[in-house]
Amino acid sequence: MMTRKEIQAQIIQAVEAVKRTNPMAGSITNMVTINFVANAQLAVGGSAAMVYLPEEGEILAKAGGATYINVGTLLPIHEEALPHTAKVLHEAKKPWVLDPVAVGIGSLRTRVLKQFKAYKPSVIRANASEILALAGLWELEGGTETSRVRGVDSTDSVNAARSAAIALARWTGGAVAVSGETDLVTDGHVVAYSYGGSHLMGKITGAGCSLGGVIAVYATVASPFIAALTGTAVYNLAGARAEKKTSSPGSFQVQFLDELYQATAEDIANNPFELEIA
Repeated sequence: MMTRKEIQAQIIQAVEAVKRTNPMAGSITNMVTINFVANAQLAVGGSAAMVYLPEEGEILAKAGGATYINVGTLLPIHEEALPHTAKVLHEAKKPWVLDPVAVGIGSLRTRVLKQFKAYKPSVIRANASEILALAGLWELEGGTETSRVRGVDSTDSVNAARSAAIALARWTGGAVAVSGETDLVTDGHVVAYSYGGSHLMGKITGAGCSLGGVIAVYATVASPFIAALTGTAVYNLAGARAEKKTSSPGSFQVQFLDELYQATAEDIANNPFELEIA
């Protein structure tokens, strides 16, 4: 198990490497939040590229340092594009981040998400209900047979998804980030609880989606666990700082992007977190 200081040192390295190299992390993502995802990726120092066609997904997967796949707003073409892109990433051993938005809603979403099990995403980023439902869909420990997702919202606590998150991380060999009032990040062996954020993050669309995109940026330069924890930490830091400067959702979204941009590597590494053995 890494010590706190070792984890903080790796977070600093990841943040500095992204700011120095401007890595590309492409996305096939939710059309409702695509703009915010791209802006957040740019704010932390990455480069964004958004596509949805199967051929373009393959090109992006091969060209980018990592890829973000979000199943939020599905079109028929995604049934081909998403699994094909995930397969290319898996075969090329490229890191990729999965956001299983609204898992359990609709047959198309279910078919696509079932196929992802074999392609083992490097990081899974979701709310607690989505983590429970995905583990259930993949027939892993801690999962639920019936999805309790309400639209894109969670009806379960982060701690309720702890066992499912650990099981998913152990299956993929990567990491899982569970978003909530206190965020949980695990690689299946260590569990980190990350603190901060703001209640206003629930008043804007795309806070979770854009976090997945930002984690993909960090996954270009760091291990899945460090990428997931770094992304989570900068979000908690930026959210807490933005809330001190505004109390309304519209201005919060703008301020939040500014805080993502201004956060230093040391600030991010020092955002409060606790560690446990899984």
